[in-house]
Amino acid sequence: MTDTSSVSRRDTRPARVAWQIATGIVTLAITLLGLLVITFIIARVVPIDPVLAIVGERATAEQMQAAREALGLDLPFWQQFAIYVGDAVRGDLGTSIRTGLPVSQEIGRFFPATLELATLGTIFGTLVGVPAGVLAATRPGTISDQFVRLVGLMGYSMPVFWLGLIGLLVFYGKLDWVAGPGRLDPTYDMMMEFQLTQYTGMILIDSALNGAWDIFRNAVSHIILPAGLLGYVSMAYISRMTRSFMMNELGQEYITTARVKGMPEWRVVWVHAMKNVMVPLITVIALSYAYLLEGSVLTETIFAWPGLGSYITNGLFANDMPAVLGGTVVVGVVFVALNMASDILYRLIDPRAR
Repeated sequence: MTDTSSVSRRDTRPARVAWQIATGIVTLAITLLGLLVITFIIARVVPIDPVLAIVGERATAEQMQAAREALGLDLPFWQQFAIYVGDAVRGDLGTSIRTGLPVSQEIGRFFPATLELATLGTIFGTLVGVPAGVLAATRPGTISDQFVRLVGLMGYSMPVFWLGLIGLLVFYGKLDWVAGPGRLDPTYDMMMEFQLTQYTGMILIDSALNGAWDIFRNAVSHIILPAGLLGYVSMAYISRMTRSFMMNELGQEYITTARVKGMPEWRVVWVHAMKNVMVPLITVIALSYAYLLEGSVLTETIFAWPGLGSYITNGLFANDMPAVLGGTVVVGVVFVALNMASDILYRLIDPRAR
């Protein structure tokens, strides 16, 4: 005889999944709409006249009015916002006042540099931070625990710009172990620009795909110091959170039961406890990654790294609000996307969330 309760559960499962997908899409749309509302308001309240920035201070009243009409600033606010949302949905983030180029095109050129730098920093922070946090949690109060906590505290306390300057002074200026600021030496930069095929905009990947290993090695020598710096900052955060999560799990009853049954300690920690630690740790890593993608302005400035943070900063100094707001929208979308990705992984790892 068929169990009616199991049949009903199977019947409602597709509907529940469809409901969760629909809810996620609606939440995403509302979040992005809120982001566009905020950036639209910022563009209207900042004391910068886009018309004046375009036509200059010596323009006549007729020229000012013509520029205002061309930008749609003579329309009601609700209509301006509707046009703004429509353009953003199509990928049109406006035109840069400095260069006269589409902001989306410029961001497409600058963002891969930030993506490459932040990705390497996150990989380093995760590969070092997670084992360090586990080591500290399994040996509380020991020298290992104190060392991990001290290294993490230093990563939190020391300003990023100071660490960058010290790193350049020691490893580039004194020891000459790494290359200087920038993504490539000028000679290799010209080769990368004019002779090689650009697939992703990330030099390490593109040079490898083109088989240009001399450019690849030069790119590694440039990126290793800023990526290591961001990785250290990321590692400090990830190791601290891993230690906290792991210590909480190691005090649970199921861990005590596993130890009483004679299970090896490595299996208790890295299989049973880590399975539950990974659930909140995914969110921590995703947020750390998002922070490196949008918060590496000082690092990019110190190392002359042509990334999104430098692009937004230069646009702000030049009163180029389309560039600033376009970059802000991209950063917001990245945050939302990473949060959604972490939520999906959370549901895949933890059956209870499903």
